[in-house]
Amino acid sequence: MDSEKCVACGKCVEICPVGAAKLGQKLCTKDGPVSYPKQELCDDVKWGPEKWNWNFRDTAKVNCYETGTSPCKSACPAHLPVQGYIKMAKEGRYMDALKLIKDFNPFPAVCGAICNRRCEQQCTRGLIDEPLAIDEIKKFIAEQELHEDKRYIPLCENVEGKFFTNQMAIIGAGPAGMSAAYYLRMMGYPVTIFEKEEKPGGMLVYGIPSFRLEKSVIEAEIEVLKAMGIEFKLGIEVGKDITLDDLRNEGYEAFYVAIGAQGSRKLNIPGEDNAMVESGIDFLRKVNKVEDSNLIFGDVVVVGGGNVAIDVARAALRSGAQKVHLCSLEQEGEMPASPEEVLEAKEEGILLHCGWGPKEILEDSIVFKQCVSVKDETGRFNPSYDDSVLETIQCSHVLLSIGQSIIPIQGLDVDVNPNGTIKADGTTLQTSVEDVFVGGDVYTGPKFAIDAISHGKEAAESMHRFVHKGHSLTIGRDLHLFNEFDKNNALIDIDFDHAKRQIPGIKKGLGEKSFRDLRSTFTEEQVKIEANRCLGCGASIVDTNKCIGCGLCTTKCEFDAIHLTRDIKDGARMVKAEDKMKAILPYAAKRQIKIIRNKKK
Repeated sequence: MDSEKCVACGKCVEICPVGAAKLGQKLCTKDGPVSYPKQELCDDVKWGPEKWNWNFRDTAKVNCYETGTSPCKSACPAHLPVQGYIKMAKEGRYMDALKLIKDFNPFPAVCGAICNRRCEQQCTRGLIDEPLAIDEIKKFIAEQELHEDKRYIPLCENVEGKFFTNQMAIIGAGPAGMSAAYYLRMMGYPVTIFEKEEKPGGMLVYGIPSFRLEKSVIEAEIEVLKAMGIEFKLGIEVGKDITLDDLRNEGYEAFYVAIGAQGSRKLNIPGEDNAMVESGIDFLRKVNKVEDSNLIFGDVVVVGGGNVAIDVARAALRSGAQKVHLCSLEQEGEMPASPEEVLEAKEEGILLHCGWGPKEILEDSIVFKQCVSVKDETGRFNPSYDDSVLETIQCSHVLLSIGQSIIPIQGLDVDVNPNGTIKADGTTLQTSVEDVFVGGDVYTGPKFAIDAISHGKEAAESMHRFVHKGHSLTIGRDLHLFNEFDKNNALIDIDFDHAKRQIPGIKKGLGEKSFRDLRSTFTEEQVKIEANRCLGCGASIVDTNKCIGCGLCTTKCEFDAIHLTRDIKDGARMVKAEDKMKAILPYAAKRQIKIIRNKKK
């Protein structure tokens, strides 16, 4: 393994059948280089049942050493090979970078626009100056998806170069459902997605306004799925227009439920049924369908402090509101919304009222009471108020964005949690109905697109195993368990690129009035400068004592970092079967002497 060339993409780790390759760190610690354990050899010690690894099929698929690997790969729910595609971008290998990303995430252009950037939050470079602009680099790479002649359409077939006949059904065309379909199709399955709306995309289309995620971006990446041969059946609501039993009778063998969390939550306060009150989710659905600058009028109050509430407030401003107030329980620094989105909202003129909870809604106003604390002493969400301190805001519309709920599928008899999410095995995503798997918001509650995408890939693996009877859903499964190394103990050499973090440009236009996404991507020059800022934290580490010399890792490495060499020349010496004892007996004697000497040490 050439650690200088290795970028810890993890492809060798995934393919290794014996767990000889694992991810570790390239940076030294303040105490010196990290020392990695090696497998004992039967040449060195007496071997017996006590040396056997009874859980070999599971432990051989551990991705990472306990000391950890690069924080960016560990932090990402889909565990994208960040170092890998950044290195490719640095070298100008943009199509190779896109292919590498899509092995882990079929929607890089979408995520380039809306990802919450957990990789950047954990980036080691942030200890020096500012984190690497990982998402901006990915966004530049993914722009190829927007041009039909540059799109990457993956090969779709099974290991025999054919297609399986087992039909797979996906319920819901959001990021979770479409991701599962993508990976199942790559494995060679006929896949059909059932979606109740007239367009695929789920909340990406109906829940996120275009000024954050242009519809053309989603449509371009959906076109890739169609080119792969994935069938979309739109305007069909499973449970209402067709049942799971109907689909079973049609020959579908496994189902993935990814219907999201598209319901709204109520405040349960007086006046909530007032005509001027509407859920933020329903309002965004209207905005995404028409993008009308005269959709509403007057002053608007948005209740909520998350990213969706920010989207609702900014969308209201573009839809005709004269003034928009956003009221949250939390103080500004504690709001669930990302700081960047809060800043954008303030810059557009949205008025923040932090530390207020709704008390009642009147005909032309809403009354708030002061929130003293959001959580109780145990850390649970349990707001407390001072009812003597009130604030009244005059308004024409109240938009509630205080969370989302699950709208269950009629007739789907699976175990659910008290909050309505579907219960499932944490590894396989299998529900209480054996041929039904689940993922995305309907499983976790409202989260981010990248979380849903990671579920889609795991569900595809489970469904693939399930339809082939006799296969275990867990044995020998890659669990994708990663942990980051201790950044604070890393020794960072002063010989690194000292360039400042690059900032993307802004397109011309008036932000608070435009439904378009005015954020630009990096230029190619900016990509090269930013890619050079990467410290290259992680690396694959090969335990040569475990390696069986199959060479699979060398076929997967895109960076020429791993090679096969013959370290024991006698291993190539051929002996006739009739003369085998002449070779075995001297070796056995040498081995025994070596074992005795090792015992004396």
